[in-house]
Amino acid sequence: MTTYDSLIDTETARLAALATDLSVPVPTCPGWTLAELITHVGQTHRWAVHVLRNQAQERIWSRQVPSGLAEGQSGDAAWLTAGAAELLDTLRATDPSQAVWTWGPDRQASWWPRRMLFELVIHRADAELALGIDPVVPAEVAIDGIEEFLHNLPYATWVTRSLAELEAEGATIHLHANDADGEWTITQGPAGAVDWARGHTKGDCAVQGTAQDLLLMLYGRRSPEALTVYGDADLLSRWLSRAAF
Repeated sequence: MTTYDSLIDTETARLAALATDLSVPVPTCPGWTLAELITHVGQTHRWAVHVLRNQAQERIWSRQVPSGLAEGQSGDAAWLTAGAAELLDTLRATDPSQAVWTWGPDRQASWWPRRMLFELVIHRADAELALGIDPVVPAEVAIDGIEEFLHNLPYATWVTRSLAELEAEGATIHLHANDADGEWTITQGPAGAVDWARGHTKGDCAVQGTAQDLLLMLYGRRSPEALTVYGDADLLSRWLSRAAF
């Protein structure tokens, strides 16, 4: 999967369609209502637009980018959709090889569309769960999302600091999708470092489920109890509690 435009457009439309009663609490984002969730996603889109258009080379926080909202105002479906349209226009107009700041390992514009897609996928799932809807993520998209998560995880310093507290150097977790071709092994390194590789290994803990459920589990949106776990379930639980971002 190398292009993300149509998926970003589709996911935005799905999330916008859920943004009717913005007062609904979002249990998977404690303290948030749908209003805060929509505002967060739309502000993230505007952040990406700012980074790409300005070819930013240094970190800028999303809260530093103008939202177009009055102080204290939350975003709604129309505001979300407008920001996503601006994001798509910007992505299409930007050379993917353009050097820009990212918080991940790939310091170029091509990093942003994939990250923006899975920001949408996970928060669309948050909104659906809040409304009692079981999320659906196609296996191909979920597999790409798992690899995007693992690709960026070693560079999420706020996560690796927490993982360092596990004192689990050398521990391995194996993920196995049972509805598509996808297997991965995560190895916990020193000082919170994380390594991963595609393929089958036994691991200290192994988790089997649909690609969708594995993706949602990594992001803390699906309990491992909903999947099949072999081996050290306590390691998995402790690792997941620190790894989601």
